[in-house]
Amino acid sequence: MRIARVDVVAGNPSLASYATSTMSGFYLFGLVPRDSFFFVPEDTMRHAILADHPDIAAVSISRESLTALSIRAIARTAVARWCGSAPPANMASSTSGTENCTVFDPNGFLFEPFSSTTPTLNPFAFYEPLAASSTDALGRTLPSADQLPSAFDFARRVAVFGSPVVRVVVRGGEVDDYLGSGTRVTYVLGDEQNAITALVSASAGLNLADGSLEYVDLRFDGKVYLKKVEPRK
Repeated sequence: MRIARVDVVAGNPSLASYATSTMSGFYLFGLVPRDSFFFVPEDTMRHAILADHPDIAAVSISRESLTALSIRAIARTAVARWCGSAPPANMASSTSGTENCTVFDPNGFLFEPFSSTTPTLNPFAFYEPLAASSTDALGRTLPSADQLPSAFDFARRVAVFGSPVVRVVVRGGEVDDYLGSGTRVTYVLGDEQNAITALVSASAGLNLADGSLEYVDLRFDGKVYLKKVEPRK
């Protein structure tokens, strides 16, 4: 009983080559074939696929019959794009991030270069310094990954005030949300609920949509500080 067929039921058909290559040869000095139904090296196949394909979150390998295997690959979900430690100083406030970016999954794992055709759950660009210096971000995890769901939910809720967030910047335990209007909203990472409560309470006196505000500071409990854009001379 030896495996003669490998079917890829979910994923790129080329993944079948990992199965066939790992099943070639024998165990025990040529006594037991590696493609035997009872000795299929599933872990070796799985590790090889995941090592070469960081865009795949998990791989399921199943015996479909005494002579067939099936491979099911689960792709990672692109939550947003990470575009570096901080946005360029000369980037216009309305720019949504055009640098070389890398998409990441719900666990903050950076797995694939971003392109204009890459679908992401969130449209804004994200910035945060990585834990250690490296020339390649692929395969690394964002330091604040466990706090990003709340931070991104906050960014989506801010859009209700008339202008969407185009850049989210995490720096030193604080978050800067840059709106398409040019206004910056700053708060303490992890304190999203208090920040949105303060923003709602002050919303009657704020206009986040017309670009009249340079920033809104929500870092202090019960207080909202703001600065208006100075008129050009």
